[in-house]
Amino acid sequence: MRRLLLFVPLLIAVGIGVFLFAGIGKDPTKLESARIGKPVPEFQLQDLHDPEHMLDTSVFQGQVSLLNVWAEWCPSCWDEHEYLMHLSKEQGVRIVGLNYKDQRETAFSFLGRLGNPYDTIIFDPQGTLGFDLGVYGAPETYVIDADGVVLYRHVGVVNERVWQEVLLPVFNQAKGNS
Repeated sequence: MRRLLLFVPLLIAVGIGVFLFAGIGKDPTKLESARIGKPVPEFQLQDLHDPEHMLDTSVFQGQVSLLNVWAEWCPSCWDEHEYLMHLSKEQGVRIVGLNYKDQRETAFSFLGRLGNPYDTIIFDPQGTLGFDLGVYGAPETYVIDADGVVLYRHVGVVNERVWQEVLLPVFNQAKGNS
């Protein structure tokens, strides 16, 4: 019996090794989302710029949009912001911002320094909408069709390559269907 107990640490080490090996080579930007093909979850949250104005799923009705989850505290959000400005101002892409687990004042400071690419900004200081969407962290960007249905989720920075190769084809297909 004592000899069998000697093998317990070996079995535990092998189990951990198998678990870790299973994750090698997986792309962390391709996280599955239970929201794909489903409407944006119902919500009632303040507009970042106008706390008296409550926003809901109607912000996604009638126009294909990108929903960009961002925060001032997120270093990668700083990295992608210039490209979001390009998409919004030069390409005419409608971007709805989800200010995620942030403070209103720091969000204003961020936008004041870098510009505002967002058509509308949903203020989500507690992360409730983010939780309902399955957000792991910022930045994340969703393609939302004109009926408010989530078509695609990208985890990580949006840049020229991600836009051209990943998001634009989904965005154009959604525009063609609306």
